[in-house]
Amino acid sequence: MCAPRFCVQRHGRTVIVEHDLTPEEICDELTVMLAESGTLRGRAEFEMVFTGIVRSTIDGALPAWLRFYRNSLDQLESDRAPFAPIHARAASQVRGHHVIDLGSCFGFFPLRLAQQRIEVLATDLSLQTMQLLDRVSTRLQRPLSTLACDATAVPLPDRTADTVTALHLIEHLPVDAAEAALDEAVRLARRRVVIAVPFEDELGDCYGHVQQFDRPSLELMAQRACGRHRGITARIHTFHGGWLILDR
Repeated sequence: MCAPRFCVQRHGRTVIVEHDLTPEEICDELTVMLAESGTLRGRAEFEMVFTGIVRSTIDGALPAWLRFYRNSLDQLESDRAPFAPIHARAASQVRGHHVIDLGSCFGFFPLRLAQQRIEVLATDLSLQTMQLLDRVSTRLQRPLSTLACDATAVPLPDRTADTVTALHLIEHLPVDAAEAALDEAVRLARRRVVIAVPFEDELGDCYGHVQQFDRPSLELMAQRACGRHRGITARIHTFHGGWLILDR
């Protein structure tokens, strides 16, 4: 089974991938390429192939991941990546000097904040991803903290951070878990919660999305959040998707 830049062959439990990607092309856009190719089966295979392409392009594990991070950050921070406007808008919405980011994945947004001298904690369910981010952030001279945890149950005290962010996280969660993550963000935030979601005409299941958002569904989520938490106000706006801003 082939896509424009790579082919996948299966022999029993063995998956063989051939590709022609160069070191200059190894960046976060690989996620889109793999997700939209239709050649991969499930999250485990996706992660295995993603890692294999990164590792097979540049000799050495850490040099390969550092190249991946530098390429990705360069595209994001020079506004050449599709996600760049979302990161820029999210950074402009941060209040205070201490941020918790939920569902950080590779941690590109926390690394952006660290570059701005904001004290940031990146969190994600994947321990391996957080360990990689720890190693990379030190070498990129963008110091931050990491924590492997579920976004619905963060083991930190109430009102730990000035701002809590969750960028394109809750569309990956069922309704109950999404609301639990939102409640956790409100619990952790002293001042503001920033939520960003994609607006999709069709469910983006190739990206692992299990919820589809539009403005009315985001407004309903805001109403429910305000009903569960006294003393917060909600604001919604549209910019490359939907934004829910909760202020205490």
